Amino acid sequence: MQLTDKINKLRKEKNAIILAHYYQVPEIQDIADYVGDSLGLAQQAAQTKADMIVFAGVHFMAETAKILNPDKLVVLPDMNAGCSLAASAPEKEFRAFVNSYPDHKVISYINCTAAVKTMSDVICTSGNAVQIVESFPKETKLIFAPDKNLGGYINSITGRDMVLWDGTCEVHDILSTEAVIKLKMEHPDAKLIAHPECKAALLQLADFVGSTTALLNFSKNDSSKKYIVATETGILHKMQQQSPDKTFLIVPSDETCNCNDCPYMKLNTLEKLLSALENGQPAIELPEDVIIKARKPIERMLEISKKMGLIK
Repeated sequence: MQLTDKINKLRKEKNAIILAHYYQVPEIQDIADYVGDSLGLAQQAAQTKADMIVFAGVHFMAETAKILNPDKLVVLPDMNAGCSLAASAPEKEFRAFVNSYPDHKVISYINCTAAVKTMSDVICTSGNAVQIVESFPKETKLIFAPDKNLGGYINSITGRDMVLWDGTCEVHDILSTEAVIKLKMEHPDAKLIAHPECKAALLQLADFVGSTTALLNFSKNDSSKKYIVATETGILHKMQQQSPDKTFLIVPSDETCNCNDCPYMKLNTLEKLLSALENGQPAIELPEDVIIKARKPIERMLEISKKMGLIK
């Protein structure tokens, strides 16, 4: 049997659901039950009736699924699939930071560890960050963590003055305005669309800024035929599927390739996914008290998102 046939057979036998992020390799995206960004994946994890969740993403995403489903088996094909952004906010240092602003509420981007989530009042994603921030009265003092680029972007469009934790995503922060300008000069008919984890100078050049799903929807519905895309390479698979008549150019991370891959996302493979299904390992395990504390700010995010009409 081929890998895909084995995976399909096993997921039926084990009542398993395969959730995959847009940054996964195309063959994983194509076999997944659901492909989405962090907000959509969190919603799917919260709603699933499956007995087993195979999370083709990175560690914090699988942790979120476990927090929302403490009684289900949640497996991550490769436990080394971490996240540079989540790693930029260690528990001890972040706790000291939060304690130094005792009169502030804490909004944490979902790209953080379960420990950081326990110290948060509400979680957000790039798809709902503005609405989550605006759900607090203007006079409320806020901490935003761990992505300073996303936090700075939200400050700029909301007029807030949130205190920002000094963290970044290495995949987005590395992208330069020089690379963008070079591409724009070579392709003057292309629109620049960018993820808000990119640096402010790059975002100022963009025709559209949005979450991974927002970028996908914009490229599908917009009239332009060519796009310069400032985010992770994996999204091009869905963009090309949805708009086969359009051209997509990724902003390269360096001059050696026309790519910008997250090394952690790309650790997951079909072979590892099959192994996780077969063996129920590697499984995500979290202490009960962490699950209880971390679930509250995630559930608050989902409630606000539903109220705002961002999810059903």
